[in-house]
Amino acid sequence: MKRPPRLGLLGLLALLVLVASSMAAGNARLRVLLLTGVNHHDWRSTTPQISAALGETGKFNVAVVTTPPIEALDAVWQTNQFNFKSYDVVVLNWTDYGKKPATRAWMDDLVSYVTQGGGLVVIHAASLEFHPDWSKLSGLGWHDASFGDRLTMSDDGQVVRTPKGEGPGSGHGSLFAWPVTMRATQHPIAAGLPVTWLNAEDELWHGTRGPAKNLEIIATAFSPLTKTNEPVMWTIKAGQGCVFVTLLGHDAKAMQGQGFRHTLARGCEWAATGKVTLKVPENFPKTVSSTNVSTPLK
Repeated sequence: MKRPPRLGLLGLLALLVLVASSMAAGNARLRVLLLTGVNHHDWRSTTPQISAALGETGKFNVAVVTTPPIEALDAVWQTNQFNFKSYDVVVLNWTDYGKKPATRAWMDDLVSYVTQGGGLVVIHAASLEFHPDWSKLSGLGWHDASFGDRLTMSDDGQVVRTPKGEGPGSGHGSLFAWPVTMRATQHPIAAGLPVTWLNAEDELWHGTRGPAKNLEIIATAFSPLTKTNEPVMWTIKAGQGCVFVTLLGHDAKAMQGQGFRHTLARGCEWAATGKVTLKVPENFPKTVSSTNVSTPLK
């Protein structure tokens, strides 16, 4: 029997470098750009919660970029461009809803970044329209009934599409703790989570509207106002890129809930890599029955 060849010193060093490089690659943190600074929600208190939720997993390095008011964005863009391609995923806690429009060339670059293969995570109010192509990336958002189709889900898991002009537009009631039901249970974001778990006190949207194309509903919640299952998490395939949208996280208190924090982290990892390696934490909300949860009075 032939003996295996000896590596020699140089060969051994090369092998050690290869092993070390492989280990470093396996342990490398994903690069996150958290964009904030303009939002009709309280971005000053929610941004630290988002950063902490991702940082505490040990999976991400988070760079926070706080933009100036939208009136100054174009001038800033000319001298300080956001290099989206330097990041694995962009997380938006940003929207100019209700503000005076600007040209926002940097948003054109963000759209290009995603459609060319970048990862994007959209949190709550960031799903609101602020770019001509934005609804193609967000899939659904806060609009009146004339804007686009509405998606809901039957109790047996069938997607129901209501055409624009029919049914309610977007709205919400008062904040309350509501059950979340994972629908795409085999999707990496949902796999291993309880099928139904209790979200923290939060804002539950209904009647979201949009083109709703290339969209997969990950989770729903039963609205006591519309009496149906409204989408609260979904994914979009936008060109070559992956988008995760969560409507959880109205304020800093809601973002302290472990359900929001862990699903956000899972959505970030999936948008960046197409897979999820994060383990379900022991303090993730346990299975609940949606029939045993109080609902808001209005």
